[in-house]
Amino acid sequence: MARPNRRLARYTHYVDGPDPLAPPVDLAEALEAIGEDVMAGRSPERAMREFLRRGGQDQVGLDELARRVAQRRRELTRNNNLDGTLQEVKELLDRAVLAERKQLARDVDMDEGDRALAQLQLDNLPSSPAAAVEELNGYDWRSSEARQEFEKIKDLLGREILDQRIAGLKEALENATDEDRADLKAMLEDLNGLLEARRRGTDTQEQFDDFMAQHGEYFPENPETLDQLLDALAQRAAAAQRMRNSMTQEQRDELDALAQQAFGSSDLIDELSRMDDSLRSLRPGEDWGGSQRMDGENGLGLGDGTGVFQDLADLDALADQLAQSYQGSQLDDLDLEKLARQLGSEAVVDARTLQRLEHALKDGTVRRGSDGQLMLTPKAMRQLGKAVLKAVSETMSARQGGHDVRRSGAAGEPSGSTRQWVFGDTEPWDVSRTLTNALARGSRTIQVDDVEIQETEARTQACVALLVDTSFSMAMEGRWVPMKRTALALHTLITSRFRGDQLQLIGFGRSASVMQIEQLVGLDEKWEKGTNLHHALLLANRHFRKHPNAQPVLLIVTDGEPTSHLEPDGEVFFDYPPNPVTIALSVRELDGSSRLGARTTFFRLGDDPGLARFVDSMARRAGGTVVTPESDDLGAAVIGSYLRSRANGAFGGWGRDDEW
Repeated sequence: MARPNRRLARYTHYVDGPDPLAPPVDLAEALEAIGEDVMAGRSPERAMREFLRRGGQDQVGLDELARRVAQRRRELTRNNNLDGTLQEVKELLDRAVLAERKQLARDVDMDEGDRALAQLQLDNLPSSPAAAVEELNGYDWRSSEARQEFEKIKDLLGREILDQRIAGLKEALENATDEDRADLKAMLEDLNGLLEARRRGTDTQEQFDDFMAQHGEYFPENPETLDQLLDALAQRAAAAQRMRNSMTQEQRDELDALAQQAFGSSDLIDELSRMDDSLRSLRPGEDWGGSQRMDGENGLGLGDGTGVFQDLADLDALADQLAQSYQGSQLDDLDLEKLARQLGSEAVVDARTLQRLEHALKDGTVRRGSDGQLMLTPKAMRQLGKAVLKAVSETMSARQGGHDVRRSGAAGEPSGSTRQWVFGDTEPWDVSRTLTNALARGSRTIQVDDVEIQETEARTQACVALLVDTSFSMAMEGRWVPMKRTALALHTLITSRFRGDQLQLIGFGRSASVMQIEQLVGLDEKWEKGTNLHHALLLANRHFRKHPNAQPVLLIVTDGEPTSHLEPDGEVFFDYPPNPVTIALSVRELDGSSRLGARTTFFRLGDDPGLARFVDSMARRAGGTVVTPESDDLGAAVIGSYLRSRANGAFGGWGRDDEW
């Protein structure tokens, strides 16, 4: 028997830990896709998971890997059947009987009575291969070729049955000698002794080491502990049991009868039965009861079939890991060794890239907030905000022919500082800094990255409160995404171009709350009734009073009349149609905004007549303006009103109702 050399080094795919030579992942496409999904209403966590699932233009995603896993599983079940060993036994039996018939026909010296008796016995062999083999056990073979073919049956059965339990023994035991079989029997006896010691709780590492020193050639995976050996043996034994469960009763009966004749003795079968009993007891969590229908044309032997059932278990585990549907799932859970065995090294490269991408996104794009939920990082928010603001600018340019956003911030006095030029800037170049940057690169030509511009300070500071309706109707009517895009665009404009202005974002549904831009952008749709403008105005006025030297600017985005208000005890009151008390309290707080000098603009969404009457009366009372944009134009309407107020100096010129 050929035995593997355990001392030889084995080179395998690199699957342990991060690859130190891997190039950095490109986050640009992922950031853009995640940003689009967030603005479409997905939470940052869902958006990140969705990108990892679908992948990018040049990056395979989890769904594609899962598709390959499912395809591989279908191939194994559709291409194979479980008749391989029985068919091989039948072929060997047919060859032995044919060779014997030929010998009987050409042996002229044979007694005719003996010839007729032998032919009669061959003619009346049972159709069952197991029964035929048992009947021929005592047959006096005249043909040496026939005898050899018949002995191969017993040898084949023994090797297949052993290969079911310990992978590789079918090939290793080919042409085995009696000494090889004795060594194998001794190994199984020692292994069963070790397993039974574990069942009693009396095994030691020293016992295991002694066992491996004597019999380690049978286990080329070289386990270092008994637990590792147990895992490997139990997984294969459970796969063998699942294969047996998948057979017909006739197939099981045939193989059971043949197994008793393996190697011409039942000793090895008895040892394997002892081993199976111990493994079932020590590893009850393995799948011992599963089965799988196999309808293909390729017959699998017992050993190969067990390997296929192990492959199916690997594929099922990979499918679960790729689904990422369990609590706390992450791509580091992927078993790259199983992936390499089933789909090859290319799939491992794809999976590694996804793992690195997930790490990079969690480190630089999303972070976990105090509530445990993932949210976009400030850096990701800035990048997303720039993209949204650019889209708003293009909408404004297309509708008005102007360049409000690109000119914003130009009015004012130089601040004395400079910054790198970005798309849309029209401030004067700082020539000396620009030339210095080019010379520092050792270049005689100026590149875009060299250009620096003079920063300017706006002459007037604004205290801006953007109130956005987050009630049930906003989500139901498809206004949720435009609302968030509007808030993000205004936030980006103020924080990048009008840093002196103070912006507060207030979301109001059944109740109101001050929200950070990350919270608002990542906010899931709220399916709750209630429009608490009263509470939102309370918060806005508090913001205005904190900045007494700034010009208050009140921007209100809503699609419904006020239907809830805040009671003195802090409880929320809701009623529909709007309760007169709710209306009165909302009007009172709007009057408070007016007394603080707020310039008010209502952005009315939808065509509800009741809302139109309410908003018009509120705007007249506050000396403000009503704008009625379509949902897709909301961002341009809000940004346009804000910019026109600055272009007109002391916040005096506000847009007309019909501009949107």
